[in-house]
Amino acid sequence: MITRRWVTAGAGGLLAVLAVGLFPAHAAAGEPAAKESPKVELVLDVSGSMRATDIDGKSRMAAAKQAFNEVLDAVPDEVRLGIRTLGADYPGDDRQLGCKDTKQLYPVGRLDRTEAKTAVATLAPTGWTPIGPALLGAAEDLKGGDATRRIVLITDGEDTCAPLDPCEVARDIAAQGIHLVIDTLGLVPDAKTRSQLLCIAEATGGTYTSVQHTDELSGRVKQLVDRAATPVVKPVATEGAKQCEGAPKLEAGLYTDREAFGEHRWYRVDVLPGQELRASVSIAADRAVNNDYGVMLRATTGHGREIVRGSEAGDGRTDLISTGLRYPTAEADDEDGDGDGKPAAETVCLQVSNSFSAGASVKTTPGLPVELTIDLVDAPDEASDVAAFGLGRGWWLLAVLVLTGFLAGLVWGWISRWRISVWRTN
Repeated sequence: MITRRWVTAGAGGLLAVLAVGLFPAHAAAGEPAAKESPKVELVLDVSGSMRATDIDGKSRMAAAKQAFNEVLDAVPDEVRLGIRTLGADYPGDDRQLGCKDTKQLYPVGRLDRTEAKTAVATLAPTGWTPIGPALLGAAEDLKGGDATRRIVLITDGEDTCAPLDPCEVARDIAAQGIHLVIDTLGLVPDAKTRSQLLCIAEATGGTYTSVQHTDELSGRVKQLVDRAATPVVKPVATEGAKQCEGAPKLEAGLYTDREAFGEHRWYRVDVLPGQELRASVSIAADRAVNNDYGVMLRATTGHGREIVRGSEAGDGRTDLISTGLRYPTAEADDEDGDGDGKPAAETVCLQVSNSFSAGASVKTTPGLPVELTIDLVDAPDEASDVAAFGLGRGWWLLAVLVLTGFLAGLVWGWISRWRISVWRTN
């Protein structure tokens, strides 16, 4: 997952509007609306390979059960938690049946720790590894409302139910704009498992963790559940336009979008006199792409004149590429003339472009995940322009430095000659 730089104004405003819409009659005037409880679903692999005894001298299944008991004891009261399994019921060789073997073991809701622990205790390693169908089922389990939603997938192997690629499933979930994050944990993973789980996590802005010991598993799952209860920022889904006119108008905040290979997308930001626009964009290469690619972020006027740009290039050795820009506006000299006494804002057009390409066998839909951060702060004073924007806006200072150096040389030369003449006289 592109943060650091997180700004809460945009997301906070959206949550406030949604809260008013959801609770118009029940919230008293001046009282904050109730915040919806975060939702987490733990998805546990119960396939036959979980019998392997290579985690702290016990089976992977036993280690997972122990970790689950510790996690369930520590779940925050405000979290609504559920448990889904994959490969827990069908022991046969029929691929069609084995790839449907996923079910919700404990429904997402207020946690009854005894009931949840009892349900987990009954599990025994059984069947296939239908990760793709399990992710689809978990997304459905968490559907509805505007709460923070998180899937934590725990597995010891790669999916065995191709052609339903779990990485493509994760991309499709991300493309829905429902802000459902998938974190993955690999139990003693091999290279293929690691690659697949990393792809699933990156597609939704989640994390991947390799696990070798029981305490690592319980500690990481606890951390992820706690993170759902106290999210840093909830990004806002938006959709850029083909041109600046009619593009969505963004305020300070964090935004997500999807951009096709080689596409240009436009957004608009109103910047008041005396403010500085700071914008950054990150695009994730969440699938195999050709070498040599780049991303560009341009700020232009409404008439198309370029103000400033930022760009970055890559060569295939990274899965995320980012760039940013800064644009300060001058203080207003007079009012906008409409009688309200407020200075007129300048509409800045932001263009996000990428030069990604991929081989013929790579699926190009949905587009690549884009994360756009917008911040509006007080513009720096003139004295800081050189430091902030380079010498391009400060040639006068360079001239002063050169002149000062020249004069200093003349003075030092005159002093040296005077000292020598005095020495000779004496």
